[in-house]
Order: sequence, then structure tokens, then C-alpha cells
Amino acid sequence: MHMLHVILGMVGPWQWVIIGIAILLLFGGKKIPELMRGLGSGIKEFKDASKDDEKGSDDDGSKTLK
Repeated sequence: MHMLHVILGMVGPWQWVIIGIAILLLFGGKKIPELMRGLGSGIKEFKDASKDDEKGSDDDGSKTLK
């Protein structure tokens, strides 16, 4: 986490603007909402899978609630 903070700390507000413009030019205005929807659904699936994993299972394979 510390390394991520150092890397993101080196990028200032103008660099973020340039990165945003570059992404807009590369993908276009119509493609970005589709990409964000896909990212959101991927995060939702990940959270659902992690909730299912938290419920756990016994050695015999039967699911139990914690």
C-alpha cells in the first residue's frame, strides 16, 4: 500500500487531466460508459463471490453460515 501511495503521490492534477484526455481520445466518448459498466459488473460479481466464500464450507462439502 505504501508503494501505491508513493506512485499516486507523484502524479499531480495536471497529469490526471492529461491521462483523462488520452483515455478519451483512445476509447472515444461512446465507449467509456460501456467500459465503466463492465468494470462495475465485474466488481459486483467479485463482491458476490467473496460473500459466498465467506459463508465457507465444511470438510464434507456442506455449506454452513458463520
